[in-house]
Amino acid sequence: MKLLVRNLSRTTSEQDLRTLFSAHGKVTTCNLVLDKETGQSKGFAFVEMPNDIESKSAIKALNQLTVDKSKIRVKYADEK
Repeated sequence: MKLLVRNLSRTTSEQDLRTLFSAHGKVTTCNLVLDKETGQSKGFAFVEMPNDIESKSAIKALNQLTVDKSKIRVKYADEK
């Protein structure tokens, strides 16, 4: 399941996200979206977790969690 992680602090790294989500299951990919000109985080990322139960657990546990002084939002990437 592809998850969208929003409202990330500019200091949160891809490795930080992978570690955070790995506590809830297997992470197949983790892509922090970067500005092409500056190389800095745009404040959102995509995380893929193959197991539906694990991805639901990650959403429940991590949505609205404060990470690096920012309250992150986590949901399925294909939700409207």
